[in-house]
Amino acid sequence: MNKSFSFDLFNRMPIVGIMRNIPSQYIHTIAEKYYSAGLTCLEITMNSPDAEKSIALLAELYPGKLNIGAGTVCSMNDLEKALAANARFIVTPIINEEVIKTCVSENIPIFPGAYTPSEIYRAWSLGAPMIKLFPAGDLKPTYIKEVLAPLSDVHLMPTGGINLDNFTNYLELGARGVGVGSQLFPKAAIEAEDWDALGTVYTQFVNKYRAFVAK
Repeated sequence: MNKSFSFDLFNRMPIVGIMRNIPSQYIHTIAEKYYSAGLTCLEITMNSPDAEKSIALLAELYPGKLNIGAGTVCSMNDLEKALAANARFIVTPIINEEVIKTCVSENIPIFPGAYTPSEIYRAWSLGAPMIKLFPAGDLKPTYIKEVLAPLSDVHLMPTGGINLDNFTNYLELGARGVGVGSQLFPKAAIEAEDWDALGTVYTQFVNKYRAFVAK
């Protein structure tokens, strides 16, 4: 059983789906649709109901198939719970130096949240392999290019406001991946249990990324 994060899976489809407040009874069904479409990385936020159970379930069901991670990790207590649930990667909305250093020392990929060039560089210098640029909703994709001009070694993953129409724009200008929340988990489709509609959403993201790479 593969219990580690796979950068090969991430690089194959560098979209991290952010599951927040998804009813636990739907987690497995959604994950199956997600995996079947060709997506590879799922983040379950720690402030969701039954987050630890959901992380543990998917980590057990999809070893070597999906990278299952924990998001909204803001404290060491959050981190300990996430790792106990077998999260393969950690995402934070903030810079918590103790959380970052602990993950780095234990060889667990962590994508801490940062916004300004100074915050981005601070998180990167602590050893994080990729920085979650957050919130990216009000930023033009060119912000990526401007930040990477002086900080060319930094890997950025814009999150917040990312959707089907704009996500490849960020990748084109240098982002290594994107984090996508509600656009990948539309509330109406989930409440209606319209799994075919959800599968269509996932296929659209996958096809657009593959077309972007082919171009």
